[in-house]
Amino acid sequence: MLNIQLKETALSAQECINLAADPASGGATVFIGTVRNQTKGRPVLRLEFEAYAPMAISEMTKIAAEVEQRWQAHHVVIHHRVGSLAIGDIAVIIAVSTPHRKAAFEACQYAIDTLKETVPIWKKEIFEDGEVWVAAHP
Repeated sequence: MLNIQLKETALSAQECINLAADPASGGATVFIGTVRNQTKGRPVLRLEFEAYAPMAISEMTKIAAEVEQRWQAHHVVIHHRVGSLAIGDIAVIIAVSTPHRKAAFEACQYAIDTLKETVPIWKKEIFEDGEVWVAAHP
């Protein structure tokens, strides 16, 4: 089962965990990406995320479907936030449940890495002395 959302409101880790829960799963992993207070030692005030929503949803769905098929995932949840986010806010949550723990870890890592490479979501870092658009990659 896939649950893909692009939201302008706060993301809930517990909601994603609940959506990924399955009694047939031996493992579930959750990745929570948050807004940090600095980039390369430069203080960050906030982040702004923009997305081309139709394509972002489509690409996240493709990633989730591949995870479901490749790792026999029971549930794949991908929620990403858009808009202005403060330090500590959650920007992305990925939750995956699979028959075994190793597959859950691998699937979750694949999902976040692929999302950052392929999904049209852009990040702007806001500093005290300016702002810069950056790739949403680590």
